[in-house]
Amino acid sequence: MKTSEFLDLLRSNPDKSLLFEYSKGQLVGANYHITEVKHITVASVDCGAQTDDWNETIIQLWESPSELGKTEFMSAYKAMGILNKVGSMRPYDPNAEVKIEYGNNGFHTAQLFLNDYEIANGSLLLKLAVEKTDCKAKEICGVPETIAVEVEAGCCTPGSGCC
Repeated sequence: MKTSEFLDLLRSNPDKSLLFEYSKGQLVGANYHITEVKHITVASVDCGAQTDDWNETIIQLWESPSELGKTEFMSAYKAMGILNKVGSMRPYDPNAEVKIEYGNNGFHTAQLFLNDYEIANGSLLLKLAVEKTDCKAKEICGVPETIAVEVEAGCCTPGSGCC
């Protein structure tokens, strides 16, 4: 989701509670805070010696230990207030991909993509996902799109010595 789409979604749902689903059925706790917004410029070189540049907006969430047990989630209106203040200090690239940076004791810290959302029961639920790494230079490097792997029955059983 692009930054402009994300901000428009929040603006159009100010009365909704803002929830983040970081894994199927797992929500960031209601005690979360937006602790940092990063405007990132990436300048990369892939394995095929091709260069690329893009911007990202990273919104960091943190669960406050002093607010454990909190049940009322931040509203989209309050989040917009925070993000508007950030935007007045450091302008957003509206075309930058938005990522949510989050981790807790049971989930490694990661930058998660905003894959989808649902509006229901007074809430705006943002569905986050991890994207797999990929080779951007498959054609240049001669990497096939898919690699078929045959596994013998029982090959990867404990003690088989294959792994």
